[in-house]
Amino acid sequence: MCSHLAPQLLPFGLPPFDLQEMGIDIASLLIATGVLVQQNRQDKLAEQRSHLILQINLLTEQKIAKLIELMEELRTDLPNIRARYDWEAQIMQQATDPQIVLNILQENLAQAETELSQPNS
Repeated sequence: MCSHLAPQLLPFGLPPFDLQEMGIDIASLLIATGVLVQQNRQDKLAEQRSHLILQINLLTEQKIAKLIELMEELRTDLPNIRARYDWEAQIMQQATDPQIVLNILQENLAQAETELSQPNS
């Protein structure tokens, strides 16, 4: 009697569940999650590295500006070197303001984001 009731209670057939396919799906999900986490870490490291490189470049630029300033002072102090005005050296003596560099970078980033968000016409 029970064998006749089962087909009446479930008029549709249950889909076959293949445990191997489920295992492969779960494994691929875990691998994809791991890859995304690793990419996120690498992106953070790359951002930190870029920030450090920018700081080093700014410090190097300030040191070079100071060296140019000292060389120009030495050149004007030496009696056997003729006095002349070097406009490039005058400009290069001025160290770059990091805040100005930051503002320019932020403006360029905002402009790039605006260009990317606009649809191509």
